[in-house]
Amino acid sequence: MTSPTMYLPSVFTAGSGGGNPAPIWLDADSMSSALMLAETKAQGFESAYVLRPESSENHLRLRFFVPEHEMSMCGHATIGALWILREIGRLPRVEVLRIETPSGLVTAKVSRAPEAISISQPWGEVQVLSDTNLQDIARVLQIAPGTIGFVANAKTSRVKTVVELKSVADLQNLKPDWAAIGPLCQKLETTGLYPFAKGDAPWLFHARQFPNNSGYPEDAATGIAAAALACALSQSSSLLADSGLVRVRQGETMGRPSEIGVYINASEKTCWISGICTLD
Repeated sequence: MTSPTMYLPSVFTAGSGGGNPAPIWLDADSMSSALMLAETKAQGFESAYVLRPESSENHLRLRFFVPEHEMSMCGHATIGALWILREIGRLPRVEVLRIETPSGLVTAKVSRAPEAISISQPWGEVQVLSDTNLQDIARVLQIAPGTIGFVANAKTSRVKTVVELKSVADLQNLKPDWAAIGPLCQKLETTGLYPFAKGDAPWLFHARQFPNNSGYPEDAATGIAAAALACALSQSSSLLADSGLVRVRQGETMGRPSEIGVYINASEKTCWISGICTLD
């Protein structure tokens, strides 16, 4: 059996030092769950482990961990794994890849262009939250309730709480009560808060991700959250067309500029995440 090997790409890069680092372990079939968690803790980032698929109809299987626990799905780590496999010539040459994940089957489209790796997400389920929830969110983000607009729990692979702020400055100046984020996320039944604001171009948004119980306070780029946001914007009539590319910039306050592309088609109820990778 081939020994596991780790690569460390940055995913969704949008400038020098940008993107979200994603440790990718190839040939991880011999690794136990405890070892995967230990290696993830040692690296300190969301990690993906590439294994042989359980079904011969599929091309690979992925497991995902944050430093505190296993996850059902991670968008940037999936794209990072596919990018590494493509770069070293180990990606099957098929039009559409079928990937087994704990959250279900994910499909991917891969070409040679640097940004041309896209993965599918389920169409989002959106639940608008109450005024009481808004007050709770404002208290944890330590901002005035009047600064907040649209708030909802949005789910593609996992639930994220999307929180609209009035300006990019309001977003970048956030100083949350870090200790209160976990309890609030548990109350809202979400895996993270995703405050966002409109950018200076159509279909461009800026966002920050404050995860629940992941082992770090903020995320530089979060594909699943960006997909949930794009679907929520579509269903709240915040976008000017039925389909198109939503661009979400993240990681700016962390010094890791990132951009996530989410192509949505509301009529077909389809959602695809894409982005650029680099190997530092």
